[in-house]
Amino acid sequence: MTPDELRARLEPFLADAIGVPAVRVEAVRQLAGGASRQIWAFDAVYDDGGAAVRRALVLRDAGGSALNMHRADEFRVHCAAHANGVPVPQPLWLADGAAPFGAPSYIMERVAGETLPRRLLRDDAYRGAREVMVGQLASILARIHRIDLTRHGLGGVPAAATGDSPALAELDRYEQTYRGIAPEPHPAFELALRWLRRHLPVGGARTLVHGDYRIGNVVFGPEGVRAVLDWELAHIGDPAEDLGWLCVRAWRFGRDDLAVGGVGHRADLFAAYERAGGGPVDPERVRFWEVFGNLKWAIICVGQARAHLEGVMRSVELAALGRRTAETEWELLNLIDDSNARGLAP
Repeated sequence: MTPDELRARLEPFLADAIGVPAVRVEAVRQLAGGASRQIWAFDAVYDDGGAAVRRALVLRDAGGSALNMHRADEFRVHCAAHANGVPVPQPLWLADGAAPFGAPSYIMERVAGETLPRRLLRDDAYRGAREVMVGQLASILARIHRIDLTRHGLGGVPAAATGDSPALAELDRYEQTYRGIAPEPHPAFELALRWLRRHLPVGGARTLVHGDYRIGNVVFGPEGVRAVLDWELAHIGDPAEDLGWLCVRAWRFGRDDLAVGGVGHRADLFAAYERAGGGPVDPERVRFWEVFGNLKWAIICVGQARAHLEGVMRSVELAALGRRTAETEWELLNLIDDSNARGLAP
């Protein structure tokens, strides 16, 4: 869809949604958002009782495909997060069918700020943000995990498999994916799979889990976190999954001494999460999910490389991601080595 085509569809939709005679859409531009979805930023300009209004907005998934959660369920999760004080762009209007944007989509406010992790971790302008973000991320995560699923009608949100260990179904799914895409041997993967099956967590709380809670999915400014983005992988599961995923090495962007997204230490994250009402943290349970997260990311990297090598999508970026598999294999070996893991940097 071209910017002009999208503008022609947005203007009548917005006029009806806002309840004004006409809306003019300006500055339409596509944002980076992955191959399976399209995210567009634009300004909506209209007259509201004689007052000129300009709103900075985002349309999520025009012309894309909802490969994960159905967009209507994602919208409900996003609304629940907003209602519970989680810093998110305000969700505004849902277009649940293919019309008028080519796929189920929704519109939300656009939050000003930066999203590139390397700027957060290197620029002097964000020195203050780096000092407070671990506490902010922990507090926000605790709030997410306290969202009342029944009150907000989130019964349609995907749930991890029932039983004592909902991690088992996810582990089976990623092992099957790995067996199907990697003709070459990966001994580190095999060791990690064995370790994970021996250390499956059982019991524990079941909450709303963001599913992709990491540096890169937050809007930030000099003061720290402004908004949490990308709720399409949200599900009902083990809250420790979010804590482990946040600590995966790939999200440190070179600051490997700081396990939490390159901005802080695990012990500080866990303590801040508990203080914020997130419940007691079992470091060994989080360790399981950190190992799982690294294996999951490694399998994704292999898949991206295969897509390039097999000509499905020729891309230097995909080839480079494949090269990063070796980094993750090294991290997996360190994490599953008890002699190393017991002394993990906090």
